[in-house]
Amino acid sequence: MGAGRLYAAVAAGGFRRYATYRAATLAGVFTNTVFGVVLVYTYLALWDERPHLGGYDQAQAVTYVWLGQCLYAMLAIQGGGFEKDLMERIRTGDIAVDLYRPADLQLWWLASDFGRAMFQMLGRGVIPFAVGALFFKMALPTDVGSWAALLVALLLAVLVSFGIRYLAALSTFWLLDGTGVNQAMMILGIFCSGMVLPLNAFPGALGEVVRALPWAAQIQMPADVLMGKTDPLSAYAFQAAWAVALLATGRLLQSAATRRVVVQGG
Repeated sequence: MGAGRLYAAVAAGGFRRYATYRAATLAGVFTNTVFGVVLVYTYLALWDERPHLGGYDQAQAVTYVWLGQCLYAMLAIQGGGFEKDLMERIRTGDIAVDLYRPADLQLWWLASDFGRAMFQMLGRGVIPFAVGALFFKMALPTDVGSWAALLVALLLAVLVSFGIRYLAALSTFWLLDGTGVNQAMMILGIFCSGMVLPLNAFPGALGEVVRALPWAAQIQMPADVLMGKTDPLSAYAFQAAWAVALLATGRLLQSAATRRVVVQGG
């Protein structure tokens, strides 16, 4: 119970931290809404030329766009979550203090990132999605079960997102600088998650590869669950498998990294 209260407090702290940046949140809402409108009209033109591309009709393609804008900040598709703080603490050696805390390092950062994700969904994601539903034709379910299924998929997507970024952050133990890793993660995140184009629309072998990667669990799976394009249980199995694999790998890498911590410059 004590550990549960600790990590709940860390999650609440992560939520409050991002809630203080009100101007940045409003700017993010505006940006996601504008990009959503641009992508919608791009998709509509593309789907006029290629009807049912990726197995979606136009309303489903529009829904995909707005769900992506809703989840962009929540899942830190291009970074910007806890990983930069963790990389900096590793670089400066402050990570040594974290390792002395009576708390698990991985669970601490997971709880903090969960609080951030919840705020980003409520503070930055809901409004663009609502704007899309108000001004564009979307393929939204009318039953409560489909929305409940989406919430489960989103929870698993948060775990996968954290797992990817935690591994990236731990690389700083050996690289001593996370700039290059962050840049690579930004490119992989925007391309492999389906932010630009649904992964179902990727052709041939490329499509098979990107749909098998963990980034597919972030946007593609929740979108297909929401629109009834896939069985929720199979989507959950895919997401959960990647979440377990990434978190377990992160645990092993953390153990290897912290056996001998080298502080840069000392």
